[in-house]
Amino acid sequence: MGEALVVGRIGEASSAEDPSPSVGRNTHCHSALRILSPAAGVEITDIDVSRPLTPEVKETIVDALLAHQLVVLPGQALTRERQFQFAAEFGKVESPDADRRVGKRHGVAHVLSNLGADGNPTIRHSKAANYHWHTDKPYNAAPPTLTLLHAVEVPERGGDTEFANTALAYDALPEQTKRRIAGQRVAFRPAFDDSRPGAVHPLVRTHPETGRKALYLGNHATHIVGLPEAESASTLAELLAHATRPRFVYRHRWRVGDLVMWDNRCLLHRAVLDEHSGKYRRIMYRSIVRGTVPF
Repeated sequence: MGEALVVGRIGEASSAEDPSPSVGRNTHCHSALRILSPAAGVEITDIDVSRPLTPEVKETIVDALLAHQLVVLPGQALTRERQFQFAAEFGKVESPDADRRVGKRHGVAHVLSNLGADGNPTIRHSKAANYHWHTDKPYNAAPPTLTLLHAVEVPERGGDTEFANTALAYDALPEQTKRRIAGQRVAFRPAFDDSRPGAVHPLVRTHPETGRKALYLGNHATHIVGLPEAESASTLAELLAHATRPRFVYRHRWRVGDLVMWDNRCLLHRAVLDEHSGKYRRIMYRSIVRGTVPF
């Protein structure tokens, strides 16, 4: 899980024994940062996102996201409206899909749950179910930069989410494979539904802020443009299997109050389907921050 250390800005370590009286919630100095895995993820404590952020705290969160791709802010108590306001600190927040717009609150963080029409936990089996590896909304012309998920109610057992670092996965590819896939483009379509518009993006995309290259694929990827169907399918399957090897994956065990933010430009994720799935209630609030056109 990694060791806890005390930091101000990411990379500026200071002593955990410093008794400075200025330390407090939403102060820039001395927030506790804990690396969660070699693959991705860092937990930052002593930040209360129910309160307005100072520029320094926002910078700390952004630095952590760029360095570790995923940030966990534990112990948060948020209304959907406050979650929307927090997400808006990092860009324009997308409205939910049309079929999820319910009532007057469709513009704020929307509810994701495993509850069926009868109010009981269930498992949804479909090609677009969230237990398939995916990045959020890759079928948009400008897919999301960030997703934020706030744990409102979590299962007694199970209900974990896995995250795969596709930048690390790309770095680990043989040079021959990197040359083979350079310049290839992938078609994405929501739920594989030909009646809905999709988008085409680079198979290897460049992070606009760090310059790192990462594989861009997962569920909703229908084919590699210009390749024969069989070659396209085998290439996507080969790369997905590589990108989701255990050494590139962080598995998050949810606690009530966890607010998890992740970078869709270099992470895949999925809900873990196991023997506990569908047995316990799981309710989350989700916000998505609009991104830019991949290159």
